[in-house]
Amino acid sequence: MTVDPVTFYVMTAIVIMIIGLSKGGLGGTLGALATPLMALVMPADQAVGLLLPILMLADIFAVAFHWKRWNSRFVWLLLPGSVVGVTIGMYFITNVPGRLLQIALGLIIVLFALYKFFEKRIQKSLTYKSRSWHGILAGTVAGFSSALAHTGGPPVSIYLLMQNVTPGVFNATSAIFFFILNWIKVPYYWYAGLFHWNQIVQIAWLLPLIPIGVWVGRWASSKLNKEVFDWIIVGLLLVAAVMLMLGV
Repeated sequence: MTVDPVTFYVMTAIVIMIIGLSKGGLGGTLGALATPLMALVMPADQAVGLLLPILMLADIFAVAFHWKRWNSRFVWLLLPGSVVGVTIGMYFITNVPGRLLQIALGLIIVLFALYKFFEKRIQKSLTYKSRSWHGILAGTVAGFSSALAHTGGPPVSIYLLMQNVTPGVFNATSAIFFFILNWIKVPYYWYAGLFHWNQIVQIAWLLPLIPIGVWVGRWASSKLNKEVFDWIIVGLLLVAAVMLMLGV
């Protein structure tokens, strides 16, 4: 894949801002755009490797903002499954051709969009009784999709919403869980050779966009119509997913 350097840096800047905005309060729907957009300008396996350090830096701001507001029990229930999920996901990444990985990434994004479309219906139709293994299952699915595409939000969101937690606990528990999950992925990505340090050094000058994005995200989260905003992002996700699957 050959991409003009200007196009690469412009897309990277946009993606870094998107990550900052999502961590600042505009939500996981926006953050799900990061991987498919980067995969449009570089191979999918390199995209997930480049994005992980950026996400880890952004996680620091999210955890600091929600410091000690999380529910530790839910975090501990999610973590064991997440290790299993990351392990399965990394086996997939390291044993499939790049083109197939690109198609799989597109399919994951389509599933994410479908979840957003049916989210309210799913929540209304479920008669739920909490079980500890539900957290392990949610963590496994989150670990798998996060390893492949950094899109582990839906299973964790469904699980936490079913626990009837407050918005503050929901956001804080999500923040600390993904902070830990991203660190879990580090040795796997390292072993798989997904970190390309020359690329990380090349885009380091763009990293100040993260705190700027977080600040703008915190401001905008109280100004925007969240439902309309989410649907716009879902539409963009579907466009990006189709482009990935078609190899555009």
